[in-house]
Amino acid sequence: MGAQLRVYKRRIRSVTATKKITKAMEMIAAARIVKAQRQVAASMPYAGELNRAVTAVATGSNTKHPLTTEVEAPTRAAILLITSDRGLAGGYSSNALKAAEKLTERLRGEGKEVDTYIVGRKGVAYYGFRERKVVDSWTGFTDSPTYADAKRVAGPIIEAVTTETAEGGVDELHIVFTEFVSMMTQNPVENRMLPLSLDKVQKEEGTKDEILPLFDFEPSAEDVLDALLPRYVESRIYNALLQSAASEHAARRRAMKSATDNAGDLIKSLSRLANAARQAEITQEISEIVGGSSALADANAGSDK
Repeated sequence: MGAQLRVYKRRIRSVTATKKITKAMEMIAAARIVKAQRQVAASMPYAGELNRAVTAVATGSNTKHPLTTEVEAPTRAAILLITSDRGLAGGYSSNALKAAEKLTERLRGEGKEVDTYIVGRKGVAYYGFRERKVVDSWTGFTDSPTYADAKRVAGPIIEAVTTETAEGGVDELHIVFTEFVSMMTQNPVENRMLPLSLDKVQKEEGTKDEILPLFDFEPSAEDVLDALLPRYVESRIYNALLQSAASEHAARRRAMKSATDNAGDLIKSLSRLANAARQAEITQEISEIVGGSSALADANAGSDK
């Protein structure tokens, strides 16, 4: 019984130490969610005005540009997938990976070749384990992205968009990330970033029925779109990185809270087992003492005769 009691106590100490770690990680994730939410809110005004500018240029000119012009028969598409660098976040990365898999199957079903770009070690490891080709990848900043990180990611993607398909470019650009809805809800989504759907932008910005003013473009509408293209892609990627970071922290907080609660339940269960083992050990010791006392009394009674 003594050995069994020591096993229970050792497990209780181990689970208690784990509970302290998960509780600390839960608190850290909760604090980082607030910062990520503020960054998402701060990025929205710039993104909104940029969308308005693109809409104004596109509707005020007949210029064909990769930013706004649909390709008649697209043959190649790019997917930017955003996952996490670290685990312990529940199904955060796996849900984004599943959404990317579905999108890839759909695009290939439409007869398009797919180039994949990945942010986050989890996505890189997933594709590397399956020996799938990845055009480019970035890691090390998913939990706290900056605009500089978004520019670094956008660079090769913009180059692919502005390159002819025959030379290795793409006709479409899609992005898969996790949208932060609330502390309890984070949804993996896939959006087509380019070519830009003007109706969708106008609906999102609430300008669908708004009469836009007439503009003169200097030096030309095409040059204006060329200048707006990298800023638009960088802005969209930055917003997706921020939403994904907030979603990652929320998922990790929820996972760590569940782990902390489970550790507490396990400690209670082990404590009950340890108490039962201790009581059984005490009962056995009392029985041995009583039995020894009775045997000694019987021996003394026999010797008196």
